[in-house]
Amino acid sequence: MRQNPERRAALLDAAIEVLARKGSRGLTLRAVDAEAGVPTGTASNYFADRARLLVQILHRTRERLIPGPADPAGEALLGQLLERVRRERSLRIALLELRLEGIRRPELRAELAAFQEAELEADAARHREAGLPGDRQGALLLHLAMLGLTVDDLTAPALLEPYPVEGLIEAMVERLLPERPAH
Repeated sequence: MRQNPERRAALLDAAIEVLARKGSRGLTLRAVDAEAGVPTGTASNYFADRARLLVQILHRTRERLIPGPADPAGEALLGQLLERVRRERSLRIALLELRLEGIRRPELRAELAAFQEAELEADAARHREAGLPGDRQGALLLHLAMLGLTVDDLTAPALLEPYPVEGLIEAMVERLLPERPAH
């Protein structure tokens, strides 16, 4: 298999777009080639089969979504996460598609479980490093609340229109982490 990291990333980004636009059934190596604008057969040089492609898409979404060291902490980070999801809708849609595909594919389900655990641990670590109140459970509750908010924002935005999203995030933090640091 080929090892050009830039080409691999471009193919995975194309696969994310295909998955988000066409769903799991529309994700083929040929469709990835077409989306990436490369010759037919290129993706098969990088990914042994569709199952490996799905796992690599999962890891690529995390690379693109994980906050950087310069990103803010606390409520600002949560607001920034929502903005990133809005800006890069394909990433969140692809993750939802992967979750659904994981229901049918045990090997992907195992990868998803490891992915979600790593995501949760990273969130909990950022929470501690930012000096936010609460414990690991509080970080878990915020993670789950933000997941629900981003899914609703993505799939049923009209549901959230009457509510200022920043206020929802602030209320989540206040209710889930009542011991807030003084500003």
